[in-house]
Amino acid sequence: MAFHHPWIFVSGILGNILSFMVYLAPLPTFVRVYRKKSTEGFESLPYVVALVSAVLWIYYATLKSEAYLLMTINSIGCIVETIYIIVFVIYAPKKARILTLKLLGVFNMGALVMVLVTHFFTEGRSRIHVIGWSCVVTSAAVFAAPLGIMRLVISTKSVEFMPFTLSLFLTLSAIMWLVYGLLLKDFYISLPNIVGVVLGMIQMLLYLIYRKFNNKNVIGDGKRKQPSPIANTNDAVRTKSSNTDNLPSLQVSDDIEVGRDENPYGPQLERSGESKENGNK
Repeated sequence: MAFHHPWIFVSGILGNILSFMVYLAPLPTFVRVYRKKSTEGFESLPYVVALVSAVLWIYYATLKSEAYLLMTINSIGCIVETIYIIVFVIYAPKKARILTLKLLGVFNMGALVMVLVTHFFTEGRSRIHVIGWSCVVTSAAVFAAPLGIMRLVISTKSVEFMPFTLSLFLTLSAIMWLVYGLLLKDFYISLPNIVGVVLGMIQMLLYLIYRKFNNKNVIGDGKRKQPSPIANTNDAVRTKSSNTDNLPSLQVSDDIEVGRDENPYGPQLERSGESKENGNK
């Protein structure tokens, strides 16, 4: 029996535990979605891909002897990912909801076709190879799915929509399943987890970089620094009251030039000027 090797069993059990933590990692995100009744900037693609991957791994496990550890964790994964997707669809905007349903239809139809084709037109080792490569592709996609979130992090310079716990547990889980696949000499298990380790490390590094960047832009009370809308207002009002006709523009701050007809803080300055003029009457 393959599991007579103690480290195979241990790595498989640890892989199950860590994969279960991966499935639970987005739970705070969906609690937040439920409470706010909005999916905000979150995307459904990682959860749709994870569901399809779990389905294919279950089928792969049925073709392999003594693969009940794969069967167990991916069965749990199917249930958890389905719940996440249902919550997302309920609270997502119309456009995101339609996109999610389309992705579900396309991916699940592809998985179904793959299962039917391999079941009726292949057998033995050929069937294992076809499904094995399908599992490799979908597993790599699970690890690559957060690349969209990584792009969002880079463009917004904010880690708000990148859950660090998910990246951490994805990386740890990939390490354990990589060990499991190497000890079991199962190429189809080890290969995608090499990709998982690399991408997981990149995600965590990106999180730490932009987390540090965000902290530099946060003042003591936890709020981001914003330009003051009434910077140097008193000087501006005095200048406006003394000679508004001869001065085409006012220097409100070091880097913002405010003109009479193009003033982003016009209403505030106008009200200040009127109050000062009323006080002088």
